[in-house]
Amino acid sequence: MKVICAQLNIVWEDREANYAKVRAMIDKLRPEPGALLVLPEMFSSGFSMNVGKVKEAVPSGTEQFLGPIARLYSIYIIAGLVTQGADGKGRNEAVVIDIQGATILRYSKLHPFTLGGEAQHYSAGDCIALFNWHGFTTTPFVCYDLRFPEIFRAATRKGAHLFTVIANWPSKRENHWVTLLQARAIENQAYVVGVNRCGSDPAHVYPGRTLIVDPHGSIIADGGRDECLVTADVELSKVLTWRKEFPVLEDTRLIAG
Repeated sequence: MKVICAQLNIVWEDREANYAKVRAMIDKLRPEPGALLVLPEMFSSGFSMNVGKVKEAVPSGTEQFLGPIARLYSIYIIAGLVTQGADGKGRNEAVVIDIQGATILRYSKLHPFTLGGEAQHYSAGDCIALFNWHGFTTTPFVCYDLRFPEIFRAATRKGAHLFTVIANWPSKRENHWVTLLQARAIENQAYVVGVNRCGSDPAHVYPGRTLIVDPHGSIIADGGRDECLVTADVELSKVLTWRKEFPVLEDTRLIAG
């Protein structure tokens, strides 16, 4: 099955401009039916702490924009957006849209980036989420979540074969991004799809480096620095065969703290 990653130079807090970028890229590619399209964290606004400006209703304008694209091309889509909770704080979410254009899953980022001020403006989610994509049990995470291997292992215990990590990960920690994506793949014998933005915003420069990593930790696609679509084929049999040949997950021990 085909995974498609949109590495965007996000226009700061300009939803319509970012929608136009995505639509042009997808219409040019004309993705094959059944593919999984993954867009970055907060793809329509950039990593903004201005929740009042970038928040969306539920269902959101972003879902209303992406739903028809999913139906037109019969693809699944994972995308980052912002909603607002009853506490007034934002929710940094990844939503999953199916080939009918329906939202089938909402995941709220478990780990707001405290050092960057995100925890002051966004509340943490409280659970992992999984969905089925052509036999792949798939788990979405968001950016800073990548630094917490325990949530990946929890998803693997629930059957995850493929992880997506949507991000606005800055250039000054690019080596961490690459290393951690590979580590999460190796540890869990799973595909890891890391979709990062490129370009810059008022606070940071971003390296791109959208990566698709196979269950052995090998990089099978790399977006480089510029705005582009990154694609690769993934095979469920590759995950299942490797886990059978090298059954390290069966030796997992849960140690009480």
